[in-house]
Amino acid sequence: MEDSPLTFPCAHPLKLMGKNAPEFRVAMETVIREQMGDGQPTTVTTKTSSNGKFISLTCTVDATSRDQLDQLYRALHATGLVLMAL
Repeated sequence: MEDSPLTFPCAHPLKLMGKNAPEFRVAMETVIREQMGDGQPTTVTTKTSSNGKFISLTCTVDATSRDQLDQLYRALHATGLVLMAL
């Protein structure tokens, strides 16, 4: 049994923050699809910082395990574009 407060499978929101550039959203969605499969993320919302320099994406994915989420977070950070992920 996994030591996680989450119950799997679940819809899990990822909040990803980076510089406001077109490649950020494309790269994040590409990594998510590669790690989670086609049809992922199920929803994406964006918010730009007040000065327009940064963007946050909230991407909801259908996760089946804690290990799957851990691998996804590692892959997202490996792009070098993620400043913060929650």
